[in-house]
Amino acid sequence: MMLDLLKQRKSIRNFTEKDVSDEVINYILEAGRLSPSGGNAQSWKFGLIKDNVLINEISQIAYNQNWIKTANFLVVLCTYNGDKSRGGRDIQKSRFPSHAKIIEDMEDEIYTRLHMKEHQTKIPGTHMVIAALEHGLGSTWISYFNVDELSNILNLPKSYIASEIIAFGYPVNNENTTEKKSLSEVVFYNKFI
Repeated sequence: MMLDLLKQRKSIRNFTEKDVSDEVINYILEAGRLSPSGGNAQSWKFGLIKDNVLINEISQIAYNQNWIKTANFLVVLCTYNGDKSRGGRDIQKSRFPSHAKIIEDMEDEIYTRLHMKEHQTKIPGTHMVIAALEHGLGSTWISYFNVDELSNILNLPKSYIASEIIAFGYPVNNENTTEKKSLSEVVFYNKFI
């Protein structure tokens, strides 16, 4: 069943005007909320954007990607970056020991932005996309946008960064899915040869 949904997934850039019910939107958000996170920190907020004026403004902040204006709603995945008590730099230094000195000496603001735990929002975002598919909705991930501008217009506190946007709605047409590489092209066993 899950694989059937994933085989249907494609990036949709043209949505109908059909409203998505609050029940379906809450189902999608709940799928994100139930996602795993490192240390169960759940270091995220999900910004539900339904206001058309704000969606239009976000399309401009996303470097004039006008197709975004057709979305029924957006979810802005926001990452919390304020907690330094969990040993973020120590973890990164242990992961990249050859760069430990650079990581240690990096200014806090630069380190936070480069290390923003946006990877923590990828899992809930993926869960939301799959939950949307269950209800016939399409979606597209948006990573190309001005992070500072979007964070400002959403009034995010300095400890949060808008890390990803997902546009949702009912697709205008049933576009073809793109071919995916075969397992033999993407999997290696034990060691990369």
